[in-house]
Amino acid sequence: MKVLLTGAFGNVGGSALHELLEQGHEVRVLEMNSRRNRRIARSLKGKVDVHLGDLRNIADVGESVNGVDAVVHVAAIIPPLCDRIPHAAEYVNVGGTENIVRAIQRQDRKPRLIYTSSIAVYGDRVNNPLIGPQDPPNPGKDDHYSHHKLAAEALIRSSLEDWTILRLTYVVSPRNLVMDPLMFHMPLDTSLEPCDTRDVGLALANAVTSQEARGKTLNIAGGSHCRTSFREYLDRMLELFGLGSGFLPEEAFSQGSFHCGYMVTEESQAILRYQRHSLQEYFEDVGRAYRTRSFLLRIVRPIARRILLLKSPFYREYLGEMGTKLASLFFRKLPVKV
Repeated sequence: MKVLLTGAFGNVGGSALHELLEQGHEVRVLEMNSRRNRRIARSLKGKVDVHLGDLRNIADVGESVNGVDAVVHVAAIIPPLCDRIPHAAEYVNVGGTENIVRAIQRQDRKPRLIYTSSIAVYGDRVNNPLIGPQDPPNPGKDDHYSHHKLAAEALIRSSLEDWTILRLTYVVSPRNLVMDPLMFHMPLDTSLEPCDTRDVGLALANAVTSQEARGKTLNIAGGSHCRTSFREYLDRMLELFGLGSGFLPEEAFSQGSFHCGYMVTEESQAILRYQRHSLQEYFEDVGRAYRTRSFLLRIVRPIARRILLLKSPFYREYLGEMGTKLASLFFRKLPVKV
């Protein structure tokens, strides 16, 4: 099949691109015109038809959609950038999806649309962590990304006949390890079911040709052998980095609500057959990737801890409260002269 893939040069998109090529599809890519993307495009010359354009430009999108059998739409502006520029992000996340839908509608032979949504649409599930695909969305009021995803989902369902929506869990990759300050917003007791990026890529590629997936909204997560808590996951990762478990204090993390949880994936696994990697295998991959670097991180451990903690708004608030309490105790004990 001839497949258009958006966001192909990112984490999930890159895995989808690999699987689509492995399955023998003819792949066209729509990516932003940037120095990085031009370099990647040169490396793919002869293997992939790369279109450098803008999702917000209906002409760019129309040219890319023209003549394809399926569209795998991965591209999006995600948090934390989405939270900093929500209105600009909406033009990409919702407006870009609308452009794809309109371009599909103009085709004589309508291509299938595979759309990547997010577990974030379910909202806070800290106290009710098992998430079924039929559970009602309940995004946080200020979670712009979730609202963008739900708006795009609604547009797809109301406008197209041949579509599949995949709501992705937390996607992990040993080649894309960044300690994002967003992690501090997740309570340590949050239930977590990561999925290896390679498995997500396989799910997307398999959805292109699956008739069973047509018209379905499916949860995509790693399976029961990937379930853990954020506390356990973070401790294990920090150990592999050479920083040690308990490296970051509880006061650095939110005590409030956050999305994520365990996802019911029996249906998606039966249809798409994508769950190949366990969480333990992922940890082993990270260990191999950080075998030499972990020694260097042990040396700079105190500096790394201080830098990370300064990125936590909750820890800064905690320090402020502690400073106020200590000052109060100190001044209370000073002798008062009349």
